Amino acid sequence: MSEEAYLIAGLGNPGSKYDDTRHNVGFQIVDALAGRYGDSLTADKWDALHCRITIAGKRIYILKPQSFMNRSGVPIARFAQFFKIVEDRILVIHDDLDMHPGRIKLAATGGAGGHNGIRSIIQSLGTKNFHRLKVGIGRPGQNGIHADIPVERFVLSPLSQDEQQLLDKRMDTVLDGVEDFVRSGSQKAMNGLNSIK
Repeated sequence: MSEEAYLIAGLGNPGSKYDDTRHNVGFQIVDALAGRYGDSLTADKWDALHCRITIAGKRIYILKPQSFMNRSGVPIARFAQFFKIVEDRILVIHDDLDMHPGRIKLAATGGAGGHNGIRSIIQSLGTKNFHRLKVGIGRPGQNGIHADIPVERFVLSPLSQDEQQLLDKRMDTVLDGVEDFVRSGSQKAMNGLNSIK
C-alpha cells in the first residue's frame, strides 16, 4: 500500500508588500509548519512554492499558491490531481472576516463565504468537500474595528501589533492541530482547534 498523501495549502498573495497582511495569514502558518520540520517553501512548481514533509509516515505537500488570491485554486488543483490527493486530505488555511481576530476554526466543508481564494478552489477542484482552517481577522464595523475602512483595504493592510502577537502566541497550538488532522483525522483536530476563541 502506498503512503497517504495530504495537501496543506496556505492562502495569500505573493510579493513582499503583502507579507504581513491579514489576507496572508495562511502563508504565515504554512511557513511556520514547514519551519517546524526544518524545511521551507522554496521549490516552485505549477505557480506555487512548496515543500514535502512527512508526518506520521504520511506524505505532506505544503503549498503557497503564487497565482494571487483570486486564482488560488489553479495550482492547488494541479497538485491534487498530479499527486492523486483525495479531497478529504486537502486542508486550506485562510483568513476569515466573519470571525474575530485570533479565533481559529476547522471546518470539513462549506461555501466560499465571500472569500475569493476559496471560491477559486471550489471552482478548480469541482467540489466544496475539502477542509478549511479559518483564522479570524475581524470585519470593519464590528468588534471595535473602524467601519470606514473598506474591506479590500482592510484585508490588504498589515496585522496590528496586537493581532500579530496573538497569532504568534497561538501558532504552536495551530500547528499541533494541523498535525492532529494528519495523524488522527479531522474530528480530533476540531476538538482542539475549535476551542480557540
